Amino acid sequence: MSSFAHWAASSLAAAAFAAQAASPLPSLNVDKTQISVSGLSSGAFMANQLGYAYSSTFMGVGVFAGGPYMCAGHNNYTACMYNASISASQLNSMQADLTNWSGSNDDALSNVARQKVFLWVGSSDTTVGPNPMNAVKTQYTNNGVAAANLSWNQQSGANHTFPTDFAGSGDNACGTAASPYISNCGFDGAGAMLKQFYGTLSARNDAPASANYIQFDQTPYTAGNAGMAATGWIYVPAACASGASCRLHVALHGCLQNYAQVGADFIQNTGYTRWADTNHIIVLFPQTQVDNGTHSTAASGSLANPNGCWDWIGWYGTTFAQKAGVQMKAIKAMVDAVSAGGTGGGGGALAAPTGVGTSNATASSMTIAWNAVSGASGYNVYRNGAKANASTVTATSFVDTGLAPATTYSWTVTDLDAAGVESAPSSAASGTTTGTAATCYTANNYAHVQAGRAHQSGGYAYANGSNQNMGLWNLYVTTTLRQTGTNYYVIGSCP
Repeated sequence: MSSFAHWAASSLAAAAFAAQAASPLPSLNVDKTQISVSGLSSGAFMANQLGYAYSSTFMGVGVFAGGPYMCAGHNNYTACMYNASISASQLNSMQADLTNWSGSNDDALSNVARQKVFLWVGSSDTTVGPNPMNAVKTQYTNNGVAAANLSWNQQSGANHTFPTDFAGSGDNACGTAASPYISNCGFDGAGAMLKQFYGTLSARNDAPASANYIQFDQTPYTAGNAGMAATGWIYVPAACASGASCRLHVALHGCLQNYAQVGADFIQNTGYTRWADTNHIIVLFPQTQVDNGTHSTAASGSLANPNGCWDWIGWYGTTFAQKAGVQMKAIKAMVDAVSAGGTGGGGGALAAPTGVGTSNATASSMTIAWNAVSGASGYNVYRNGAKANASTVTATSFVDTGLAPATTYSWTVTDLDAAGVESAPSSAASGTTTGTAATCYTANNYAHVQAGRAHQSGGYAYANGSNQNMGLWNLYVTTTLRQTGTNYYVIGSCP
């Protein structure tokens, strides 16, 4: 198909999809023991991160051409793709993070051993490639995933793409890496993966109803994150919409593959919804957006995100691979909202709280209040998508503490029924703390060292205090450092 024909096909699909207004995410009867995640390319790196960080939530993880957890947290991102060999020493550094963060920054690492894992890569893939994928396999094996629960698939001749066994409109050839990065490779990737997670499935429906695709508002979960779009998509089979107990799968597109870039191709042409329709599987398709702003990263210097990739490099903070990562929290919050109506087979959730507002701002705290919900046994308060309360709130207000001065935050509130089933989140309320914002310095790494904010070792610059790797010590790599104490700097930005 010509590039114009592909554009036209994508535009027609986009036009049909865009006809509907974005809706709130539905709260459905999800079996919370049957939630899985997968992705391609940057989406595969993100799926891997979610599987480790939220190991108590995801029972299955699918990685289509991705790399190991925290690879770009320790190495320039180029050392984690382009078929780079990843050494045992590099994997040991990544493993140290998994071990040290277990039970705190991430869920307990012991949960990973129970997961079902599906791995796929093309032998001709030079964008990510077999070597990084072999490191993914080794990392899962090192963390207790049994051979019976790990499906390894390396397809001869396939390039960097999502493999299907049907010809979707506008798809590229299996042996090439080109937009929309979806190919008829004679291999049903989505079906093989979902069978790995859920066992025998009913025959797929190759014509899922268009009414089952719902465009939803992502903004209650993204908290203004520059890398995420205002809307996402979810596929809800008719049975699930009618209250049947269903499973939930999160499908993450790759770079250059979000809805704004390729229309509905990833949503419709990957095969996920064909299997979902007949097997009580809800499919959540969160969406990124192009971000041309420059951001300091963990180990790759300052970079923009012009291809709309998921954050596996650290564009949006040093906690990008942990539960605290902004995109990680956003996706988890979406999962929680969709599954709020289920308890692992049971159903029902109260309506979301109303009247949420903020008041009594100080430099480090804010009061959040809301209207009482009849029948609620308690409430949870979420700040920028992450739960702020350690224990269930029984009143209709909550004082959130430990906030940064002169910073704007967004809060939502959920309620719990007598059985502990959590509602969907309320509408968001924002508020700004008082005080003076932290001081930030943006300069090249050589200037940071000269100014005494950083030091150099082995040709790399390191932030004083935190000792974070800022990238090469030269005039060309620019980094923003935030001063959080006397001679203590962290890579980041001031809100």
